[in-house]
Formats: sequence, C-alpha cells, structure tokens
Amino acid sequence: MSKPAKALFLCVIFSLLSVIGYSSFQLSAINRDVAQESQVREWSMQYRPVQSLPTSTSAERPNAVSTSQAVSISQEVNQSIVDLQAAVSDVVGWLTVPNTMIDYPFLQGADNYQYLHLDLNHGRSAAGSVFMDVRNHIDFSDFHSILYGHNMRSGSMFGSLQRFNDQAFFDLNKTGHIFLAHRTYEIEFMAFAVVAPDDAMMYNPMIVDETDKLAFLDYVASTARYYRDIGITVHDRMVTLSTCNYEFDDARMVLIGRLRNPQQ
Repeated sequence: MSKPAKALFLCVIFSLLSVIGYSSFQLSAINRDVAQESQVREWSMQYRPVQSLPTSTSAERPNAVSTSQAVSISQEVNQSIVDLQAAVSDVVGWLTVPNTMIDYPFLQGADNYQYLHLDLNHGRSAAGSVFMDVRNHIDFSDFHSILYGHNMRSGSMFGSLQRFNDQAFFDLNKTGHIFLAHRTYEIEFMAFAVVAPDDAMMYNPMIVDETDKLAFLDYVASTARYYRDIGITVHDRMVTLSTCNYEFDDARMVLIGRLRNPQQ
C-alpha cells in the first residue's frame, strides 16, 4: 500500500472510530438521562394523590397509567400534596391526564426557565419538570393558567400530548385532573392546537378584561385543530398544557380546557 493510500486508510479508520466513540458517548448520556428521570419519577410517585379517574378498555388506553385508586372530587385536603410540598417547596400540585403518560407533580420556579432542565430535586435533567407559568397565581384563580412540559421521545413528561393530535383520541378523552393541597379540579378539555412559540394570544396568562377574555375564547375556537363546544364563558377559568411540536420549526402544541367544579 502506498503512503498516500495508507494515510487515507488510517484517516478513514480514525474517523469511523471517532463516530463510534461519539455515538457511544451519546447513547451512554441518553441512558443516564433516562435512568435519572426514572429514578426521580419513582421517588415522586409515593406522593401521587389517591384518585378516581374514568376507566376505559385496554384497547382505548395504550400505555395508560393505572387509575384504580379512589377519591372524591370534592375533598378539601390532598395530604400527599401537602407532604410533597414539605419536601419540595416549589411544588404547586399534581396533574393527571387519563390514557396518557401525563401523571406528574408540577412546580413554579423563579422564572420560566428554572425547571426546563431541573428535576424535582434540583438535579440537572434533560426531561426537566412540568411547571406553571411564573405569571400565574398558584391557586388557579387566573382566567388563563399555563403548564409547560418537555416533549420527550419516550413519551414522558408532555410527550403524550401528541395523542390528542388525533380526532378519535380527542373525542374520547375529555377530562384531566389537577390536585392542589387543599383543592381538586377537573379539567374539561375543549381544544387542541398547533401554534408558534411567540403566539401572544395563546401564551397570555394575564387576561383580565372581559373583552380580552372573549377575544381569547374566540381565538381558541378559530385556531383549534380539534374543538368541542362546552358552553365556555368569560366566567370560567382556563388551563393550557403546552409542549414542543415538530410540524414546523419551533412549533408548539397546546391542549386547552376549562377548570370544572372549582370549590370557592
């Protein structure tokens, strides 16, 4: 083999080894992130509120979490949330969406970046945490509250919001639950949409005037890919679940609902 050919051969071998080494490193990092997320998840599940959610057949609920426990929607104290808040002060409550993997505590940080890559125990995490917009009141007294979560490839965090991007699934899955320390809400889902991250209307949690509330409700109805009329009014309170979407550059998908039967 000539010197130029030998040099080229060695260069190719070195490049292949570098690619293999980098791929192994990336795979190792992914596995480490998954293991860390699973560990935090397992720790948090000891605080999962005891709850009673609608049941469905196994054919309707792929990868659904178990909902076999029971509680009344009118209960005044969710002791598990009280206990979790004692362990993690930024915890606001717990969000569950039946027939999805969404079954997580959620927090509110000092800003809307703190929990993008921090888990419940403030460890660095690719999955981050589910968190509430910093501009919202943690008692959900605002007209429009927003919860954010990453769209993980495994479907964890808010990854399974993608299931609502299907008319049949959207039609069948109408409710979720929010558990606070001293109050439990049911979410009645009404709209699914794919929007831009700078959508000023969709990502406005500071809607106060009745005119602005009407404008928001009209915008949701006109922007939604899937929508059902649930008789929403300006006197209701709304919650939006938001995560990334890949239909276009930096897209977001949102699931919007009404807080139902709040205890005043």
